[in-house]
Amino acid sequence: MTNNLNRQIVLASRPTGAPVAENFRLQESVKPTPDQGEMLLRSVYLSLDPYMRGRMSDAKSYAEPVALNDVMVGGTVCQVETSNHPDFVAGEWVLAYTGWQDYGISNGEGLIKLGQNPTHPSYALGVMGMPGFTAYMGLLDIGQPKEGDTLVVAAATGAVGSMVGQIGKLKGCRVIGVAGGEEKCRFAKEQLGFDECVDHKADDFAEQLAKACDQGIDIYFENVGGKVFDAVMPLLNTGARIPLCGLISQYNATELPQGPDRMSLLMGQLLVKRIKMQGFIIFDDYADRYGEFAADMSQWLATGKIHYREHLVEGFEQAPEAFIGLLEGKNFGKLVVQTNQPL
Repeated sequence: MTNNLNRQIVLASRPTGAPVAENFRLQESVKPTPDQGEMLLRSVYLSLDPYMRGRMSDAKSYAEPVALNDVMVGGTVCQVETSNHPDFVAGEWVLAYTGWQDYGISNGEGLIKLGQNPTHPSYALGVMGMPGFTAYMGLLDIGQPKEGDTLVVAAATGAVGSMVGQIGKLKGCRVIGVAGGEEKCRFAKEQLGFDECVDHKADDFAEQLAKACDQGIDIYFENVGGKVFDAVMPLLNTGARIPLCGLISQYNATELPQGPDRMSLLMGQLLVKRIKMQGFIIFDDYADRYGEFAADMSQWLATGKIHYREHLVEGFEQAPEAFIGLLEGKNFGKLVVQTNQPL
């Protein structure tokens, strides 16, 4: 990166199915200049998250899609390089939403101050940011965990799932994770404290899950969909709660899944077992409760009750490849790209 240029990764074309490298384009523009009341933000960390796949599509959703040739969206941890704003000073760290680029201009709206010398600034994109907040509110508000409940969480070692399971343990649940591969399952049990973890790649996955959940499932935190939900559905107990956070197995789909239509079966289960299934968009639905989350999570981290794993990728140009890998389950922990060195 030179002093006068702003590297940007833009959406070059809309993917059909899984994204490929050609859907992105690296370009350079002139570094922007802040006006009075504005500041120049320089990104240091960029968050990569599954929701970004939806923004690459022009299908109607809860948020506007990224326009072709526009900068890809994304949360960032930045430093203020130049400030013409009375409430911010040069060198200060902030949580922002400047997207896949080196620089962004802000008038301060929507920024969260992180201080001059945060210990782990990138944590604001994970355990102390959107993923941690999503896990906290989805589980506690929609899942309503009670002592002795059986909680199953998909994508158990991911940014959200790893937090869901650990919060569930703090609330007295028996926690069963679902993850891809022996290493991730071992990590869920040995490092995150899950009671069991089942490998969804196993040929007998459904049978293993049923054995692990011999008392049924009271809460299923849904991040994945597909065959994982197919295995979960017959195990749901009367009064089960399903926080619907994501459906990563479906994000690259171009048509409905093959096989019989299971919608009527699902609707019947919801009715007969009085199951609550609720989708949520974290900052749309719970922005006013961020302080509650931040207080609890900070305390849990400080006392070692929550363990956090970050998958850090070095280099701004690596973002497209890392994002493609995220949708294939190649990351291990919260995926963050270090775009630049701190000032």
